[in-house]
Amino acid sequence: MGRRQSLAHEWNAGVMTKHRIYTMSFARVYPLYVAKVERKRRTKAEVDEIIRWLTGYSQKKLEAHLKKETDFETFLSQAPQLHPSRRLIKGLICGIRVEDIKEPTMQEIRYMDKLIDELAKGKTMEKILRT
Repeated sequence: MGRRQSLAHEWNAGVMTKHRIYTMSFARVYPLYVAKVERKRRTKAEVDEIIRWLTGYSQKKLEAHLKKETDFETFLSQAPQLHPSRRLIKGLICGIRVEDIKEPTMQEIRYMDKLIDELAKGKTMEKILRT
């Protein structure tokens, strides 16, 4: 089992108490999302649309959290409305099936990662947003 799989397995087994990504600023990861999709000729606007769809934040509130450098855990726990269709997100991220992740906050983070991956892989926004 690789290091990533081991970490995810420990999360699922409830062994770990808190992953460092929880306390990491969302503003630190956001530019990485944007850079990833821009390399594949997608846009920052599409990244923002995905994040707004997933979390229910308005563009103004999203930008405010980026400016405040809100940590990932707070960013997700304060989300106005996590989209109910996010449960339709399936597949592998870091070698683990997102639908099998037991820890709720980690699963929300991985949902976002999976959506960004789908955007970078060229999927249409309609498919990404499960409409």
